[in-house]
Amino acid sequence: MIPTRFTEMNVGDMFVVRNAGNVIPHSQHFLDELTTNEPAALELGCIVNDIRHIIVCGHSDCKAVNLLYKLQDGEFASLKNRRLSPLRAWLCTHALPSLEKFQQLQLTDYQKPLLFQAETPMRHFVAYIDPDNEFALEDKLSQINTLQQLQNIASYGFLKKRLETHQLHIHALWFDIYTGEIYYFSRQAKRFVIIDENNFDKLLGEVQRYYM
Repeated sequence: MIPTRFTEMNVGDMFVVRNAGNVIPHSQHFLDELTTNEPAALELGCIVNDIRHIIVCGHSDCKAVNLLYKLQDGEFASLKNRRLSPLRAWLCTHALPSLEKFQQLQLTDYQKPLLFQAETPMRHFVAYIDPDNEFALEDKLSQINTLQQLQNIASYGFLKKRLETHQLHIHALWFDIYTGEIYYFSRQAKRFVIIDENNFDKLLGEVQRYYM
Protein backbone atom coordinates (compact mmCIF):
# COMPACT_ATOMS: atom_id res chain seq x y z
CA MET A 1 0.00 0.00 0.00
CA ILE A 2 1.69 3.17 -1.23
CA PRO A 3 -0.03 6.40 -0.07
CA THR A 4 1.06 8.33 -3.14
CA ARG A 5 -0.62 5.70 -5.31
CA PHE A 6 -4.05 5.53 -3.71
CA THR A 7 -4.17 9.33 -3.28
CA GLU A 8 -3.09 9.74 -6.93
CA MET A 9 -0.25 12.08 -6.00
CA ASN A 10 3.23 12.23 -7.47
CA VAL A 11 6.32 11.12 -5.63
CA GLY A 12 7.58 14.19 -3.78
CA ASP A 13 4.12 15.66 -3.18
CA MET A 14 3.92 13.89 0.18
CA PHE A 15 6.40 13.47 3.02
CA VAL A 16 5.81 9.82 3.92
CA VAL A 17 6.80 8.08 7.15
CA ARG A 18 6.07 4.36 7.41
CA ASN A 19 6.44 1.95 10.29
CA ALA A 20 4.89 -1.15 11.82
CA GLY A 21 1.25 -0.44 12.63
CA ASN A 22 1.26 3.23 11.50
CA VAL A 23 2.03 4.15 15.12
CA ILE A 24 3.13 7.59 16.29
CA PRO A 25 4.47 7.13 19.84
CA HIS A 26 2.92 9.44 22.43
CA SER A 27 5.29 12.16 23.64
CA GLN A 28 5.10 10.82 27.21
CA HIS A 29 7.53 8.07 26.20
CA PHE A 30 10.39 10.48 25.53
CA LEU A 31 12.45 12.31 28.11
CA ASP A 32 15.35 14.67 27.52
CA GLU A 33 16.94 13.75 24.18
CA LEU A 34 15.50 10.26 23.91
CA THR A 35 13.30 9.97 20.83
CA THR A 36 12.51 7.88 17.75
CA ASN A 37 12.18 8.54 14.05
CA GLU A 38 8.48 9.47 14.14
CA PRO A 39 8.58 12.70 16.22
CA ALA A 40 11.76 13.76 14.43
CA ALA A 41 9.91 13.32 11.13
CA LEU A 42 6.97 15.36 12.46
CA GLU A 43 9.30 18.23 13.29
CA LEU A 44 11.08 18.00 9.94
CA GLY A 45 7.84 17.92 8.01
CA CYS A 46 5.66 20.33 9.96
CA ILE A 47 8.12 22.80 11.47
CA VAL A 48 11.09 22.82 9.10
CA ASN A 49 9.14 22.27 5.87
CA ASP A 50 5.87 23.96 6.95
CA ILE A 51 3.57 21.06 6.04
CA ARG A 52 0.04 21.98 7.11
CA HIS A 53 -1.78 18.65 6.89
CA ILE A 54 -0.88 15.37 8.58
CA ILE A 55 -2.76 12.31 7.34
CA VAL A 56 -2.53 9.06 9.28
CA CYS A 57 -3.19 6.14 6.94
CA GLY A 58 -4.39 2.80 8.27
CA HIS A 59 -5.56 -0.23 6.31
CA SER A 60 -7.39 -3.51 6.56
CA ASP A 61 -5.63 -6.78 7.40
CA CYS A 62 -2.69 -4.90 8.89
CA LYS A 63 -0.32 -7.59 10.13
CA ALA A 64 0.97 -5.41 12.97
CA VAL A 65 -2.57 -4.63 14.14
CA ASN A 66 -3.52 -8.30 13.81
CA LEU A 67 -0.67 -9.04 16.20
CA LEU A 68 -1.81 -6.22 18.48
CA TYR A 69 -5.21 -7.91 18.66
CA LYS A 70 -3.51 -11.13 19.82
CA LEU A 71 -1.78 -9.23 22.63
CA GLN A 72 -5.01 -9.50 24.58
CA ASP A 73 -3.67 -12.93 25.53
CA GLY A 74 -1.46 -12.54 28.59
CA GLU A 75 0.99 -15.29 27.66
CA PHE A 76 1.35 -13.98 24.11
CA ALA A 77 2.12 -10.53 25.53
CA SER A 78 4.39 -11.76 28.31
CA LEU A 79 7.74 -10.10 29.02
CA LYS A 80 9.52 -13.27 27.87
CA ASN A 81 7.80 -13.19 24.49
CA ARG A 82 8.26 -9.43 24.12
CA ARG A 83 12.00 -9.91 24.55
CA LEU A 84 11.94 -12.39 21.68
CA SER A 85 9.92 -10.17 19.37
CA PRO A 86 10.80 -6.54 18.57
CA LEU A 87 7.35 -6.14 16.99
CA ARG A 88 5.54 -7.28 20.14
CA ALA A 89 7.76 -5.01 22.24
CA TRP A 90 7.05 -2.04 19.93
CA LEU A 91 3.29 -2.59 20.06
CA CYS A 92 3.22 -3.19 23.82
CA THR A 93 5.13 0.04 24.36
CA HIS A 94 3.30 2.30 21.94
CA ALA A 95 -0.01 0.77 20.80
CA LEU A 96 -1.73 -0.49 23.95
CA PRO A 97 -3.97 2.62 24.19
CA SER A 98 -5.53 1.53 20.90
CA LEU A 99 -6.15 -1.94 22.30
CA GLU A 100 -7.65 -0.47 25.47
CA LYS A 101 -10.10 1.60 23.41
CA PHE A 102 -10.99 -1.50 21.41
CA GLN A 103 -11.77 -3.33 24.64
CA GLN A 104 -14.01 -0.42 25.66
CA LEU A 105 -15.84 -0.89 22.37
CA GLN A 106 -16.17 -4.63 23.03
CA LEU A 107 -17.96 -3.92 26.31
CA THR A 108 -20.68 -2.05 24.39
CA ASP A 109 -21.07 -4.87 21.85
CA TYR A 110 -19.43 -2.55 19.30
CA GLN A 111 -22.41 -0.19 19.40
CA LYS A 112 -21.44 2.93 21.34
CA PRO A 113 -19.02 5.63 20.17
CA LEU A 114 -15.51 6.21 21.43
CA LEU A 115 -14.09 9.56 22.49
CA PHE A 116 -10.73 10.78 21.21
CA GLN A 117 -8.73 13.88 21.99
CA ALA A 118 -8.33 16.14 18.98
CA GLU A 119 -5.84 18.93 18.28
CA THR A 120 -5.72 20.17 21.89
CA PRO A 121 -6.65 18.68 25.28
CA MET A 122 -9.79 20.85 25.23
CA ARG A 123 -11.01 19.49 21.89
CA HIS A 124 -12.44 16.04 21.41
CA PHE A 125 -14.25 14.12 18.72
CA VAL A 126 -16.62 11.19 18.79
CA ALA A 127 -16.14 8.12 16.60
CA TYR A 128 -18.50 5.29 15.74
CA ILE A 129 -16.34 2.35 14.68
CA ASP A 130 -17.75 0.29 11.81
CA PRO A 131 -21.39 0.92 12.80
CA ASP A 132 -22.60 -1.19 9.86
CA ASN A 133 -20.49 -4.13 11.06
CA GLU A 134 -18.78 -4.65 7.71
CA PHE A 135 -15.29 -5.49 8.93
CA ALA A 136 -13.46 -8.07 11.00
CA LEU A 137 -12.64 -7.38 14.63
CA GLU A 138 -8.99 -6.78 13.76
CA ASP A 139 -10.05 -4.18 11.20
CA LYS A 140 -12.19 -2.41 13.79
CA LEU A 141 -9.05 -2.26 15.93
CA SER A 142 -7.13 -0.94 12.93
CA GLN A 143 -9.58 1.95 12.56
CA ILE A 144 -9.32 2.72 16.27
CA ASN A 145 -5.54 2.60 16.06
CA THR A 146 -5.56 5.03 13.14
CA LEU A 147 -7.62 7.53 15.14
CA GLN A 148 -5.49 7.05 18.26
CA GLN A 149 -2.50 8.38 16.35
CA LEU A 150 -4.22 11.76 15.92
CA GLN A 151 -4.28 12.04 19.69
CA ASN A 152 -0.64 10.97 19.93
CA ILE A 153 0.45 13.51 17.33
CA ALA A 154 -1.25 16.30 19.25
CA SER A 155 0.76 15.42 22.37
CA TYR A 156 3.97 17.00 21.02
CA GLY A 157 4.75 20.43 22.40
CA PHE A 158 6.54 21.63 19.28
CA LEU A 159 3.25 21.24 17.35
CA LYS A 160 1.07 22.85 20.04
CA LYS A 161 1.01 26.42 18.72
CA ARG A 162 0.40 25.38 15.12
CA LEU A 163 -2.46 23.09 16.13
CA GLU A 164 -4.05 25.71 18.40
CA THR A 165 -3.90 28.40 15.71
CA HIS A 166 -5.18 26.10 12.94
CA GLN A 167 -1.94 26.30 10.99
CA LEU A 168 -1.69 22.51 11.19
CA HIS A 169 -4.46 19.95 10.72
CA ILE A 170 -4.60 16.21 11.37
CA HIS A 171 -6.70 13.73 9.41
CA ALA A 172 -7.26 9.98 9.16
CA LEU A 173 -7.63 7.77 6.08
CA TRP A 174 -8.33 4.06 6.12
CA PHE A 175 -7.79 1.79 3.12
CA ASP A 176 -9.52 -1.53 2.43
CA ILE A 177 -6.80 -3.47 0.65
CA TYR A 178 -9.23 -6.06 -0.71
CA THR A 179 -11.78 -3.75 -2.32
CA GLY A 180 -9.52 -0.78 -3.02
CA GLU A 181 -11.95 1.53 -1.24
CA ILE A 182 -10.61 4.51 0.72
CA TYR A 183 -12.35 5.91 3.79
CA TYR A 184 -11.93 9.38 5.29
CA PHE A 185 -12.75 9.98 8.93
CA SER A 186 -15.46 12.63 8.93
CA ARG A 187 -15.86 14.44 12.22
CA GLN A 188 -19.27 15.58 11.03
CA ALA A 189 -20.43 12.03 10.33
CA LYS A 190 -18.44 10.73 13.34
CA ARG A 191 -17.23 7.73 11.38
CA PHE A 192 -15.03 6.62 8.50
CA VAL A 193 -16.88 7.49 5.29
CA ILE A 194 -16.10 5.89 1.96
CA ILE A 195 -14.72 8.32 -0.60
CA ASP A 196 -16.82 7.82 -3.72
CA GLU A 197 -18.82 9.91 -6.17
CA ASN A 198 -21.76 10.00 -3.77
CA ASN A 199 -19.78 11.36 -0.83
CA PHE A 200 -16.93 13.26 -2.46
CA ASP A 201 -18.51 16.71 -2.62
CA LYS A 202 -19.76 16.51 0.96
CA LEU A 203 -16.37 15.40 2.27
CA LEU A 204 -14.59 18.05 0.22
CA GLY A 205 -16.91 20.68 1.65
CA GLU A 206 -16.10 19.52 5.18
CA VAL A 207 -12.37 19.73 4.52
CA GLN A 208 -12.61 23.15 2.89
CA ARG A 209 -14.79 24.52 5.67
CA TYR A 210 -12.77 23.32 8.63
CA TYR A 211 -9.25 22.64 7.41
CA MET A 212 -8.37 25.10 4.65
